[in-house]
Amino acid sequence: MWPRSSIRRDAPEDGEADGMGLVFVPTPLGNLRDVTLRALDVLRDAPLIVAEDSRVTRRLLNALGIGTKEIWTYHEHNARATTGAILERARAETVAVVTDAGTPGISDPGAALVAAARAGGVPVEVLPGPAAFVCAAVLSGFDLRRFAFAGFPPRGSGQRRNAFRASLGETTVWYEAPHRVRDSLGDLAAVAPERRVFLVRELSKLHEQQLLGTAAQVAAELEDPVRGEIAFVVEGRAEEASPVAAAPSAEELDAAIDALTAEGLTTSAIAKRLADAGHGERRHLYARASERRRASPSTSSG
Repeated sequence: MWPRSSIRRDAPEDGEADGMGLVFVPTPLGNLRDVTLRALDVLRDAPLIVAEDSRVTRRLLNALGIGTKEIWTYHEHNARATTGAILERARAETVAVVTDAGTPGISDPGAALVAAARAGGVPVEVLPGPAAFVCAAVLSGFDLRRFAFAGFPPRGSGQRRNAFRASLGETTVWYEAPHRVRDSLGDLAAVAPERRVFLVRELSKLHEQQLLGTAAQVAAELEDPVRGEIAFVVEGRAEEASPVAAAPSAEELDAAIDALTAEGLTTSAIAKRLADAGHGERRHLYARASERRRASPSTSSG
C-alpha cells in the first residue's frame, strides 16, 4: 500500500489544470466510462489539445460533453515540423496530449515529444489511465512476473519471424493492425506452433472478443475480414522447475544416517547434508540422527 503522504488528493484551485507544460492524457479504449476525473479536468481546461487524429478527438470531446477546443494534430509524419510550436505553447500554458485511444506515447511519437520537452525545460506530466497492452497481458492469465511489450511486429514476413523467435523467452505483448493479424499469426505459428497465444479484439467495446489457443487456433477463430483494434500476448517459455526429490521412507532415511555416520560425520553434519539434499528440515533430521545414534550402541555421539 502506498503511504498516505505519497498520494496527491488535491485538485488545482477551481478545477483548472496546472498553469503550463505538457499533460499526457489517457483516453478510453472503448468504454467512455473509463475516462478519469483528472482527464476530464485537463481536457476541459487546457487551451490546446494535441491529438493523433483531430477528428477522433473531436468526437470524443463531444461524447464527453466538452465544448469546442483548439486541436493540433501530431503524428509520425509531422512530428519534427510541429514539435517546436507545441513546446512554445507549453511554456506558457497547459497543452493536453492525447492519442486515439489509451495512453499517448505508447507506439506513437509521443515519447519523442517528452524527450524534446525535457531537453527544452518544459514540464511534463502523465496521468494514469487506460493502456491496452496492460489489460491484454492481465487477461491472458500468463505468468507476468516478467513480461515485455514489443509494439507492432515488423511488416516483412522474414523480419516478423525473427522478431517472434527472439521474443519467445518471455511473455510478450504485441499490437497488430486487423489487415495484417492473420499474416502475423501465421508467422508466429511457423516459429512456435505449440506456444499459447491470447488475443483480444475491440478491448472494452461492445463486440470485444477474447481468444486463447495456439497461433493457428486463434487465427481460425477470427472473423473474416478482421475488424477493430487488436492486441495479442505470446506466452513465454516456462522455466524448468528443479526436480523435487521424493521423500525418503523411514528405512531409507535411517540407512542414509547410518551410512553418513560410518563416514565419521557428526550429528550436525549429517543433519546438514540430508537437509541440503531435500530430505527435510535440519532440526528434524538432527533429532532423528541423534535418536538413531542412541539406538546403535556401536556409534558415538557427535
